[in-house]
Amino acid sequence: MSDLASRVKQYGLTQVYCSPEKPLVDIVFVHGLNGHPYNTWASSNGTFWPADLLPEILGPNRVRILTYGYNANVTAFTDGASKDRIHNHAETLASGLAANRNLRSCSDRPIIFVCHSLGGLVVKRTLIYCRNVSNEKIEHLRSIYVSTYGILFLGTPHNGSDVAKWGLLLQNICSVVMPKKFMESSPHLVKALKTNNETLQNINSLFADITSRFHIYFFHETLSSDVKGTRELIVDESSAAPYAEGVERMGIEADHRHMCKFDDDNSPGYEAVAEALLRYSRDAPNTIADRWVEEDKTRRVQKQTKIREIFSHGM
Repeated sequence: MSDLASRVKQYGLTQVYCSPEKPLVDIVFVHGLNGHPYNTWASSNGTFWPADLLPEILGPNRVRILTYGYNANVTAFTDGASKDRIHNHAETLASGLAANRNLRSCSDRPIIFVCHSLGGLVVKRTLIYCRNVSNEKIEHLRSIYVSTYGILFLGTPHNGSDVAKWGLLLQNICSVVMPKKFMESSPHLVKALKTNNETLQNINSLFADITSRFHIYFFHETLSSDVKGTRELIVDESSAAPYAEGVERMGIEADHRHMCKFDDDNSPGYEAVAEALLRYSRDAPNTIADRWVEEDKTRRVQKQTKIREIFSHGM
């Protein structure tokens, strides 16, 4: 095990690279179901591309790269609305990332998220939550929404109007990321996967309202995975990369589990991912600086309005 592998925390944020100069952009990696903040992105030859490959390309753009880990067991994605674990993960990611950035006096620094599979739903829920923050006492969490410039989704399901289809999709994802014996010995798990998926459906519906705010790149798998003795795509192109105005799309010649692992810079999909991160990290600072000017202006107006209301009621 490499020193970095042992240093990456299972839960929370771990910085895996930081520009020698003051960073201008934060890139945050978020794994999916049954994933890990290191193992999800590490290839079989030991390459951990967020730290081993990206710095050489992104160096001039002065980035800081972090991985985020959370308890991504299956119940996090299958409990019903009364136990909205995804929302809990979203709150934790928002609070942890805001704290990490505030401690370093960089809460207005641009953010780019890289997500694999259902990790994309956690990021979506985080941005929905941070956008809707209105109480002044937790206003600092809104900085995550304001500062987010782009998102790369690798194998994240975006479509699914039929709740029953979510159950089938989750079963397929579980079949490739969890031990077969565990699945076969857990009938309660299979039952849970077939129901209570309105939460996942609602996340995508709510996120559609703010999609145009971000630069988005959809990546979909093109190689099938073994699912109960048959070969099929876990998240097909129509779900992982739906057509949308202003959104980039591309297929990666890998299966669902391996589409986020790159052996080297010749691996299928790596150049497209790296180029997107290069472009986003280059363009983000000016765009996010302008957004913060507007955000600060809006907050001042809101505070002035509130003061006037207080005085008018007091007279």
